[in-house]
Amino acid sequence: MKVVQTNNAPAAIGPYSQGIIVNNLFFSSGQIPLTAEGNLVEGDVQTQTHQVFKNLAAVLKEAGASFETVVKATVFIKNMEDFQAINEVYGEYFSTHKPARSCVEVAKLPKDVLVEIEVIALCK
Repeated sequence: MKVVQTNNAPAAIGPYSQGIIVNNLFFSSGQIPLTAEGNLVEGDVQTQTHQVFKNLAAVLKEAGASFETVVKATVFIKNMEDFQAINEVYGEYFSTHKPARSCVEVAKLPKDVLVEIEVIALCK
């Protein structure tokens, strides 16, 4: 196993890593809309989702992966009414390549954010 850590995404806010590589698979921790400096991005669900994808891009790159190598994504949302708005942003990052995905409404997310996304991807 190899731990993935980059300063281009927010540090873990608990006892976990940004991601782990096992063989040629990368498992990200859930990314929330924090900047790399750890500041919460305020705004609507689309603004927060764009920041989540910025963080995912950084950890994927560090792992030797990319959005094109993601095989599974799990999306956690605070309100299922935001499903379509999140899909609009999600589709900007997964336009031609569409990995398997689950989307789950949850009661609360860390720091009371609106969205959290984790991915599994193939690495080089």
